[in-house]
Amino acid sequence: MNFAAQFFYSRYLNERLERIFSPKPALKDREENDPFWQRDEVRLGLSAAVCKLGPVCNGTARRRPTLIEPHRLRDFGEDEQQMNGDVRVFETTVQQAPEFPLKDPPKTRRKSQFVARPPVPYLRFEDISAAAFRIQGNIQKTPCTYSRLSKQYGMEIYLKKEHLLYTGSVKERGALYLLTSLSQEEQRKGVIVATDCNFSLAVAHHAVELRIPVFVIMPSSCCSPRLRVYRDYGAMVISYGSTAQDAQKHARHLASDNGYMYLEEDESETYLAGLGTVGLEIYEQVSKVDAVLVPAAGHYGLLAGTAAAVKHLNTNIQVIGIEPEGFPLLLQSIKTDSPMKDFQSNPNRKLYGDLTELSLGFNTFQLCKKYVDKVISVSEEDSLVAMLRFQEFERTTVDTEAAMGLAAIMAGHLSELRGKRVAVVVSSANMELDLVRQCMDRALVLDDRVSKFSVHIGEWPGDMAKLLDTLSREDVRLLDVCHRIHGDKSDLFKTKVECVVETRDRAQSAHLRKTLSDRYPSVTWLDR
Repeated sequence: MNFAAQFFYSRYLNERLERIFSPKPALKDREENDPFWQRDEVRLGLSAAVCKLGPVCNGTARRRPTLIEPHRLRDFGEDEQQMNGDVRVFETTVQQAPEFPLKDPPKTRRKSQFVARPPVPYLRFEDISAAAFRIQGNIQKTPCTYSRLSKQYGMEIYLKKEHLLYTGSVKERGALYLLTSLSQEEQRKGVIVATDCNFSLAVAHHAVELRIPVFVIMPSSCCSPRLRVYRDYGAMVISYGSTAQDAQKHARHLASDNGYMYLEEDESETYLAGLGTVGLEIYEQVSKVDAVLVPAAGHYGLLAGTAAAVKHLNTNIQVIGIEPEGFPLLLQSIKTDSPMKDFQSNPNRKLYGDLTELSLGFNTFQLCKKYVDKVISVSEEDSLVAMLRFQEFERTTVDTEAAMGLAAIMAGHLSELRGKRVAVVVSSANMELDLVRQCMDRALVLDDRVSKFSVHIGEWPGDMAKLLDTLSREDVRLLDVCHRIHGDKSDLFKTKVECVVETRDRAQSAHLRKTLSDRYPSVTWLDR
């Protein structure tokens, strides 16, 4: 900055300081005498000067200068008193405006209201994956092997052998995941069960493995070998009452008084997710599988969970449920479109006693209805013959429930699967030894392997030897023989002989029937 500029700038500052600190005259005198406070006029038109802002006093803006000359206001009927911002007060009366009825706004709907939102699934694939991750350290992955029966029935059959688990049942998966999902407080207090079934066996075993106190309440009618199994697992077994209802009632009473967690087989998401891990393993072990056969009776949760997992991975895979012909609960529920509560049926209590005591829940029914492609019922005879096939070709013993999948194939109910790759879930193998023996005897008869016939022969020496020689030449096994000397009056000098024989297969049985009919016209084949 040069010298002249510094001089005028310092002079300007001195004048400003004098105005600020000098005594301030009245506002009217300042406006008349001091040109600094003079109001600027604003001229209208093209020749108007640039508008200047009003002065600032102590940080407060003064009133804006009048934009129109005072003498011009008289042209509009205004006097000079309103020139400086004076306010004239007028008395006004507000009259109520006439009411106009308002119309309703047009009804509009959101776009989301037109599109139906999908319901939240009861069992998600994420739940099944979480269950598989949780139980993988305590449950071994069961094999899914190619069966020797494949060539006999014209399809590639793979057996998912869940009966090889420690307790011999697939319910270990759901029971273990259910126990691991309990809170620490619930695990500390313990759990209690009161039904003699595969689920209780699985809870007893895995609760002890997880160091959870477990109590088993059983009626006095429960067989001793079964109670010994619970004690061998490490559970506290208490006998109470004479029926299963008494034991369950007492178990609930103990649970409410002592804070135990009463566990029973239900349709909770946790239990179904654990059972659904079977579907994940099948999809991993059998590549390009076309269909999965799952037993349904008593394991409706197994069918629902497996179907949900398989259908999420590949919707083209068929999921088929198999249930006994004497208790087609799921099949009838699908026909009526609702789970049936009081289903009247008379199944074999020895073979399906545990299965018929369970009911089909609403959520399980909805999952089966959504994911299961087909439900088939098989007869008791077909299941028994399927148990025999497991003994002969797979060298393993299973119960009737586990054999239902193979029974459906043997009975010809799944002819559309010929030439395809089929996985069959073998769910359990917990059957008493004496019942297994009875089932095998009955299966041999149903398979035409054991036959019974009666024949009349003479009382002369050597006639009985000739009959036995004929059976020996046919290479059959004589199981039983009954020689009745005193026959009817019409059969003079005749004696009646009843024999029970066992053949290798149906072809040998047919050949024996033809040979005996030709040699002894009086032979009669009896139903055993």
